[in-house]
Amino acid sequence: QVQLVESGGGLVQSGGSLRLSCAASGRTFSGSAMGWFRQAPGKEREFVAAINWNGSRTYYADSVKGRFTISKDNANSTLYLQMGSLKPEDTAVYYCNTEANFYTESGWGQGTQVTVSS
Repeated sequence: QVQLVESGGGLVQSGGSLRLSCAASGRTFSGSAMGWFRQAPGKEREFVAAINWNGSRTYYADSVKGRFTISKDNANSTLYLQMGSLKPEDTAVYYCNTEANFYTESGWGQGTQVTVSS
């Protein structure tokens, strides 16, 4: 079982950048595909980006493609999301999770709040 703690969120102006981190504990991080989701107020949680176990393949929602980059550091058990050209519509709580739990209620942490001002 992997335990996950997100960090790096904050308040940023439109057009700015942030890097989110997801620190993992547990033995299975290095062998797991991982991803980021986000949930804005009043909306359902939505997929943002995913990465396979060794980082050789990445996937993005159309809304963030070209602006966000997901990466995975297996040596340090950390998942990252580099976010650039931020827009007010990117405002949400961002969560990470293992692929096995993407569409379940398991494994979700507290998330990290990202607020983009116009």
